[in-house]
Amino acid sequence: MSSGATAENAGSTRPADIKAVPVRHPGRWVAMVVIGVLVAMFVHGAFFVHVHRGTLRQNRIPWDIVRKYLFSSNLLHGAVLTIELTAIAMAIGIAGGVLLAVMRMSVNPVVSGVAWVYVWFFRGTPVLVQLLFWYNISYLIPTPEKLTLGVPFGPAFVHFNPNTLITAFVAVSVGLGLNEAAYMSEIVRAGILSVDEGQTEAASSLGMTRGMTLRRIILPQAMRVIIPPTGNETISMLKTTSLAYVASVPELTTAASRIYATNYQTIPLLTVASLWYLFITSILTVIQYYVERYYARGSVRQLPPTPWQRFRTMLTTFHAPPPATVALTGRVGGAP
Repeated sequence: MSSGATAENAGSTRPADIKAVPVRHPGRWVAMVVIGVLVAMFVHGAFFVHVHRGTLRQNRIPWDIVRKYLFSSNLLHGAVLTIELTAIAMAIGIAGGVLLAVMRMSVNPVVSGVAWVYVWFFRGTPVLVQLLFWYNISYLIPTPEKLTLGVPFGPAFVHFNPNTLITAFVAVSVGLGLNEAAYMSEIVRAGILSVDEGQTEAASSLGMTRGMTLRRIILPQAMRVIIPPTGNETISMLKTTSLAYVASVPELTTAASRIYATNYQTIPLLTVASLWYLFITSILTVIQYYVERYYARGSVRQLPPTPWQRFRTMLTTFHAPPPATVALTGRVGGAP
């Protein structure tokens, strides 16, 4: 009886509750304090009037001049030219990159060799040198006023004046686009190689040609690998357009430099140009995010939350949603 009672008492005894002690992270608090101090110093130095020995001193950045030139017609025109240069250069770069990537992967040694030499040359020379080369291309033409295209030592079929055809804007667009094609070719080639070879074999067994396989099977699956670095290249191209000053193209940086060359307000005008660059870059970043999200539909079970969903979840739960909380219905963190 005593042994049975002891077993019964032992079975009815409830173990003590586990007292969970949260792990402390002092490094996080130190980092927050350091970042807070640095941000406060930046805000104080940029936006507040300084007091030195009882006298007021002017801000290091005169924001009244920034507001005056923020929507200046010259700077707005320069911002439009910057966007145009970026769009044209990226269009040339993407089209040329796809072509070069296909050529690099060709079984023909001549075709793949030509593509390799192109990539080697344009990645090995500075883009500034290339822009200067295209801007002064007329020096390589024996008769700059008349350029003919046709059969060597035979009749010419096309006649045009390169000075009127290759303007400064065209030279910069072509130079940036051809340089970007070398980098885009490696990005596209990496995306194509990321697709399993079984996809190509399956398409061949269905009787699809190589071009149809590339267009309908390979590239759609490779886009999830191609899109992120392409978006990064687009943002980089936006800032690379500032090199157009060597061809006197009045893009954003050149327009700002022409203004502060007359009024000597260098820092305010550079601040205005930086604000416009940040604004355009922010728009491109949002576009890139949604394009990546679109092409990620077939590769992940749960789509990442949109910025608005993240913001709404942070307002309700006060922390960023983990990836696992994104349901297939599109609701984040249980929010309706």
